[in-house]
Amino acid sequence: MSTAEHDHGTVRETPDRYGAFPRLTPEQLQDLAAHGERRPTTAGQVLYREGEPFREFLAILSGNVEVLEDYGGPEERTMAVHGPGRFLGELGLLEGQAAFETAVVREPGEILAVPVERQRALVARDPVLGDLILRAYLGRRYLLIGLGVGFRILGSCYSPDTLRLREFAARNRLPHRWMDLEKDKEAEALLRRFAIRPEETPVVVWKDEQVLRNPSNAELARLIGLPAPVSEAGRCEVLVVGAGPAGLGAAVYGASDGLTTVTVDAVATGGQAGTSSRIENYLGFPSGISGGELIERAVLQAHKFGAHLMVPSEASGLTPQDDEYVVTFADGSQTRAGAVVLASGVWYRRLDVPGIDRLEGVSVYYAATVHEASLCQADPVAVVGGGNSAGQAALFLANHASRVYLLVRGRDLNADMSRYLVDQVERHPKIEVLLHTEVRGVSGEEKLESLNVEDNATGERREIRAMALFVFIGARPRTDWLRGVLALDEKGFVLTGADAEAAADADRWDSLGRGPLLLETTLPGVFAAGDVRSGSVKRVASAAGEGAIAIRLVHEHRQATGNLVRAAGPEGLRQSQAGPRPEGD
Repeated sequence: MSTAEHDHGTVRETPDRYGAFPRLTPEQLQDLAAHGERRPTTAGQVLYREGEPFREFLAILSGNVEVLEDYGGPEERTMAVHGPGRFLGELGLLEGQAAFETAVVREPGEILAVPVERQRALVARDPVLGDLILRAYLGRRYLLIGLGVGFRILGSCYSPDTLRLREFAARNRLPHRWMDLEKDKEAEALLRRFAIRPEETPVVVWKDEQVLRNPSNAELARLIGLPAPVSEAGRCEVLVVGAGPAGLGAAVYGASDGLTTVTVDAVATGGQAGTSSRIENYLGFPSGISGGELIERAVLQAHKFGAHLMVPSEASGLTPQDDEYVVTFADGSQTRAGAVVLASGVWYRRLDVPGIDRLEGVSVYYAATVHEASLCQADPVAVVGGGNSAGQAALFLANHASRVYLLVRGRDLNADMSRYLVDQVERHPKIEVLLHTEVRGVSGEEKLESLNVEDNATGERREIRAMALFVFIGARPRTDWLRGVLALDEKGFVLTGADAEAAADADRWDSLGRGPLLLETTLPGVFAAGDVRSGSVKRVASAAGEGAIAIRLVHEHRQATGNLVRAAGPEGLRQSQAGPRPEGD
């Protein structure tokens, strides 16, 4: 988004340089008119305000509208100006979040207003209109993130809580700006203005009015309007733990099959896939798709079928109870479920290098998104890893950094990276691949300045100038809360199918007259899908597929146990007894 151009006292429409400001066709406006109402506008009229939830989708029929940050405040700036045929809002409108900007009428005319709930249904039902709006809203969200619009996080780069809040905001693709108390003079002034003591930091400030002192992730979620958990979620037919590709796949198929489906995640929707800059081998997207866009599409799809998504909500316990399961969360709340799908994914592995901990979140990262890329403009950076995630990150960062060093421990880039990525990485003029190379040390006081790397074949060491380090060296499963509850392999991944049967309690399964199904764990009715499952293929497409398969197996389990209507009313009973609907129905 760029500052509007002023010409002889008039405000000129912002050009659509990034594809984020498309124009609706007369036919599309006519179709929308059947679901909303036309309204006249007056100069100076505020259509929606920063910090308040979106209530309507607004298309401009005549006149123009200016979109501003900090409207009426000391840092007011124009983000865009829209004329006839354009529409207002951004991703928060579709996801139930608060607005990050204010829209003010500059030239009076007429608008078309469609209630948000109707608009969400239209986006889900009309593929052409839906694609146009979703792509525009995603583009606007990423532009907002790049410009540092939104709430401010004030905290020290050495504070774990500051890192936690920044990671939560980045993973949920929330526009924000971090102000480092160690070197930002403006941050100090804000602390004095709001009478915030150093021990109360980090703090979140929004609109220079709302101040949260060292908030939990759930408190920040409530401020922005994310679907934070309620105190008691009650009962559901399927509880999905994890909202990455596997969890969202299960959510979409579970809800579309008529099962009451609740999906929870401790941090954000998307998992590792949500942090990927580009996925080029996902079926159906020949030109590739960003992880963020893929996840946002899946979230909208899950909402379309009635799935409930709650973020952040961290599962901490799983207890069998009367042929069902009680899942306990970190805040003490509980949910009872007829079946559980474990899709909690993995944690990023961290480099075991002296001094690296103090640089994490400052110049050492475990994701490469627009947010991280904006912090290393025109600087050399290094990426550690030899898999697809590392290759994708190197290519993405090469568009921002002056040089990218790809540090690979092994001797062959083809060993763990897809051929199409290897070709792109090796051809890119700004990427230098260093094989059989490992990081041994980091230098820099407040942020990374250089790396000490070693050739593990010759033992030779050298210094590499790098202002940021991106680490993609694999992960460990998020299963600490499941130890002692169901069987895990030696690395902590969940055993399923034949592997689970070998480790299962025979007495528990004899009464059912069967062993564990393909993705079923050592507990009947508890399934695992995606990266958390032992032996899974670590790919986005396979994870989404396993999520869908898990729901098919849930139906088999329910039919075998007669568990058809645990949480459903009359309508749920009809759907559940019908079983899964055919594809495309």
